[in-house]
Order: sequence, then structure tokens, then C-alpha cells
Amino acid sequence: MRNYELTRVTRETDVRLSLTLEGTGQSCVDTGCGFLDHMLTLFAAHGRFDLTVRCAGDTQVDDHHSVEDIGICLGTAFREALGDKRGICRYGSFLLPMDEALILAAVDLSGRSCLCYDLQIPTQKIGTFDTELVEEFFLAFVRNCPMSLHIRQMAGKNAHHIVEGAFKALGRAMRQAVVPDGSNEIPSTKGVL
Repeated sequence: MRNYELTRVTRETDVRLSLTLEGTGQSCVDTGCGFLDHMLTLFAAHGRFDLTVRCAGDTQVDDHHSVEDIGICLGTAFREALGDKRGICRYGSFLLPMDEALILAAVDLSGRSCLCYDLQIPTQKIGTFDTELVEEFFLAFVRNCPMSLHIRQMAGKNAHHIVEGAFKALGRAMRQAVVPDGSNEIPSTKGVL
């Protein structure tokens, strides 16, 4: 069973996170940011990951520190749970329709951090959530589980649908990338990822 638990405590946040890659999509998420709770619950369900996240953050300032630190912790948990990445598929992609929105997520667990982010979110907020934090979350995630991550909006007008489509598509692409391929080999001609 590939899993990892961690705690990250700073002057701005206290994050406790556990991740199981061979899960059933169960989650218990309480970040202090309702929209992020919703997105992480969808990510876990569509990736079939078991995920627990608790965060006490300085949300009286705004949600930035909490969102970024949760992205750091989730990326770290994936990196540690994957170990040397022996026997994984490595690549995953999913094109997800969410009503009028159509979002592509493509992943290469290459060991090199690269985010290509192309979402045109038409509002600055979804509820109380600052939509610029979507990119901040993905950046933190990619920097701490080094991968190439492409998130591209093919269609969409509704901000909620666009962001929800991105998190669902990422969950499905990550599931494809982390699933065992039946070998015991590092999926690279270099012999290391």
C-alpha cells in the first residue's frame, strides 16, 4: 500500500494530510476554505485516492497561505508515496467535460517541475475564493511532486465549471500516471526519474 502522512506547521498554517494511492476515493477535507474543500474532495473521488486534509490557517488575512501550503503538502505526499516510481505508468491524461467547460489535464511524473497553465477563469472570485489561487495551488503541487502538468481549457464560460473540471481532470490523469504497469522497472530509459 502506497501512502504517506505529513504535518506542516508554519506561522501561517498548520496542515495535516494523509494520502493513500490505492484508495476508493474517500476523503475528509477541512481546510477552512469551503471551495477548496469541494475541489479536493472531487480530486480524491475522481483519482480514487483516499485523502484526509486538515488545515488551520490565517484565513482572516485571505486563503493564499492555506491554499499554497496544502498544495505543497499534497505534492510532497504524492512524491513520498511514489518513492522511486518503480513500476508506475508515469503518464496520464484526461479530457473532462463539465457542462459547457472542457478541460484537459496531462501529467508526466518526470521528476522535473513544469506547469503549463491555460485556464481563462472569467471571474476574480468563486464565492469568497480568489480564482488566482487555482494557479498557486497547482504551482505548489508541481514544485513538490516534480512533474510536467499541462492544464488547458478547451471551452468554458462558467468559472465554477472551469475550475471544477480542472481538479476532476487532474485527479483522473494522476490516477492513470500512478497506477502500477505490471513491471518492476523505472519508466525511463535513464533508469531514474
